[in-house]
Amino acid sequence: MGLFDFFKKDKENQEQRESLDKGLEKTKTSFFDQLSKAVVGKSTVDEEVLDDLETVLVHADVGIDTTVKVIDRIEKRVARDKYVGTSELDRILREEIAELLQKNDSGSTAVLERSDRAGGQPFVIMVVGVNGVGKTTTIGKLAHRFHSAGKKVVLGAADTFRAAAVDQLIIWGNRVGVPVISHGMNTDPASVAYDAVQKGVDMQADVVIIDTAGRLHNKVNLMNELSKIKRVMQKVIPDAPHEVLLVLDGSTGQNAFLQAKEFTKATEVTALAITKLDGTAKGGVVIGISDQLNVPVRYIGVGEKMTDLQLFDRRTFVDSLFSKK
Repeated sequence: MGLFDFFKKDKENQEQRESLDKGLEKTKTSFFDQLSKAVVGKSTVDEEVLDDLETVLVHADVGIDTTVKVIDRIEKRVARDKYVGTSELDRILREEIAELLQKNDSGSTAVLERSDRAGGQPFVIMVVGVNGVGKTTTIGKLAHRFHSAGKKVVLGAADTFRAAAVDQLIIWGNRVGVPVISHGMNTDPASVAYDAVQKGVDMQADVVIIDTAGRLHNKVNLMNELSKIKRVMQKVIPDAPHEVLLVLDGSTGQNAFLQAKEFTKATEVTALAITKLDGTAKGGVVIGISDQLNVPVRYIGVGEKMTDLQLFDRRTFVDSLFSKK
């Protein structure tokens, strides 16, 4: 890496951090306002402070089970260290949340780095999620991310239930400059997926991203459809898909968690993308979903720009969450 490349990369990292800080602003403001009220007039972390902290975490949509786990960890530290001042609470909370997110170390590994497939076969990502969570937009931003890194990308418009989804993906493909395989609305999704993967093989693509329908009202049909798509893709590449990415809307808080549980019952989810964190004070949902589902968060969406879909890094996320102006 030359000196120019180093400064360019450093500038990109700085811009991403600024975007993350801005995206988490509503969550941080709400969180620290409530945390300040919890410790006002207190010098030590006692039972009352812990009760108030529990309320703060629940309001941030960390979730009941994960909140109980965090409070239990802090209680043990307070008991072990004998005296813990409220001035240290930020640091302790930061450390415990980072520890809780440790499983996401694997999630912060760039798919970009893993998309060079042996034998020249593309890395296949099947994207799932209910309508309205930003699934198709996330695919477009992923395509931009890969394309900007010099990867050959193919998109498959297999959400044939919604005409808008097919059209939207085609628009994204044109915007990014990557081919989109589409058979239109009300066509067989598995057939679209098959043709997209075959196109990826034929053009020696690095990545194939398949959009899928997001209907949860009939889980059995959804499960059958996703299973069929997998089976058909495996006729071209036996171990496809290599990633099943579930997209969730972070602004819906615990509803996102409930959707995640339903989808993990319907298909094997290997990674998560949590979108729309910039429009909510419920950014704590990232912590709860990751902890409870034991599935790595791969990406987070913190804005409208193409570059605002960021690789999730637990240390950077926690640092940003606890940074103050």
